[in-house]
Amino acid sequence: MSNPGFHVPGPNPHLVSLLQGKLGSLVGRSSGYIENLPEDVKRRINGLKYHQSEHAKLEAKFQEEILALEKKYLELYKPLYEKRAEIVRGEVEPSDQEVQAGASIDEEESHPEGTAVTSTNEKEETSGIMNGPQKGIPEFWLTSMKNLISIADIIDERDEDALKSLVDIRMSYLEKPGFRLEFEFEENAYFTNKILVKTYYYQEEPGYGGDFVYDHAEGTEIDWKPNKDLTVKVETKKQKHKGTNKTRIIKTTVQAETFFRFFSPPTVPENDEHEDEDDSLDERLELDYQVGEDIKEKLIPRAVDWYTGKALKYEEIVDDLEEGGDLGVS
Repeated sequence: MSNPGFHVPGPNPHLVSLLQGKLGSLVGRSSGYIENLPEDVKRRINGLKYHQSEHAKLEAKFQEEILALEKKYLELYKPLYEKRAEIVRGEVEPSDQEVQAGASIDEEESHPEGTAVTSTNEKEETSGIMNGPQKGIPEFWLTSMKNLISIADIIDERDEDALKSLVDIRMSYLEKPGFRLEFEFEENAYFTNKILVKTYYYQEEPGYGGDFVYDHAEGTEIDWKPNKDLTVKVETKKQKHKGTNKTRIIKTTVQAETFFRFFSPPTVPENDEHEDEDDSLDERLELDYQVGEDIKEKLIPRAVDWYTGKALKYEEIVDDLEEGGDLGVS
């Protein structure tokens, strides 16, 4: 679940659910230790089991209330997200008051008391990357995503032109446990969809400890324009005929690594006949879930900080906390 600060991640809930599945065959097995305890000790253990079950009920209630609180605050965030989307699209301009307040925040964070402030000339030298007037903030979401490592890792160079037309990313909760991500695109040369959707579903029954357990994901089918499908690529190779010694060109269509495979999530087969492929599937399922969580928990709430790179500083702090390293930030 999200929290108001930069999220220090706990155990990955999908990974936990995968481990629960892997360990499912061990549930109920005993080493014989408990069975061989004295009857009075076993009686007390049964008493503890009751108290543990009461604790689990409270944990489940705790998770339900956290979810309700997240839903409440999402509604409070929405006007801010909508204003952000309007500015990014170029539909409105921020007010002078908003601009001045934002610049003051940036100055205070970048130049603590007693440090030098960049001169006007230096600022002019570092500006002007984009020449001429621009509509909104070009490539806002593409730039933001490329600064978030888990997402950047699945963006291929071929994807970037299509992702330049991405103008908004939104999140909403489902009535049942789960959430939906919506990616809004302007008219582009690659597909006709205006909105691509990725939906994550949790199991209805909470897992051990009351947490919601990831179940599966579904994505929008992309309507690709002719010869613009980024999920495939054409490979050509020469083939020489042994008899005539003539050479011909063979073209084959193969799957391509692309961000847009995010909308075709991996699925668990009903009949698991390929145990040797389990690890690969688990990795793909975990990666797919983690990308969705990062978009929900990191990218959407702090998009401008990912765009400017500010969020990377806080990611380094989180990494140091997890690894027990130096927390000094320059």
